Amino acid sequence: MTLQKTYNFFERLKTDATNKSEIKIYEKFLHILSKLKTREFSNEEIAIIETELDNLNLLSNPSNRKKHFKKALNKFEKFLKNTFSLITKGYYANLGIALGATYGILFGIIFLSSWERSLGIALGISLGMVIGLTIGKSMDTKAKSEGKVL
Repeated sequence: MTLQKTYNFFERLKTDATNKSEIKIYEKFLHILSKLKTREFSNEEIAIIETELDNLNLLSNPSNRKKHFKKALNKFEKFLKNTFSLITKGYYANLGIALGATYGILFGIIFLSSWERSLGIALGISLGMVIGLTIGKSMDTKAKSEGKVL
């Protein structure tokens, strides 16, 4: 399936959908596809992307469309990251927040538990999220300057 046909397909799905969360998934797909259409790719790279779009089985008629297309979107984003090092906006910031919260909990339990336990955990999470967000934002800025953000 070509990029343009896939774009038209998701435009049709978006106009037919009534569920807001389903529409958001279609809009994410449309955003990625529109950014891919404006980028300079070789014919071989375009063929690889179109082959991956075919492998996603987008034209199948699943019983739960939202779940099916959410999985397809995640798979396609992972494919673009692994193959072309392309990421979506805010990718590293989201990753940094998640990792920061995880390590912040551990830090709060281990080092800040001398205070009240819940206070130590809350401070650990907060500190970890702030540090993770800061690192993630700087990595997003670097990726944007290198032209790797969709």
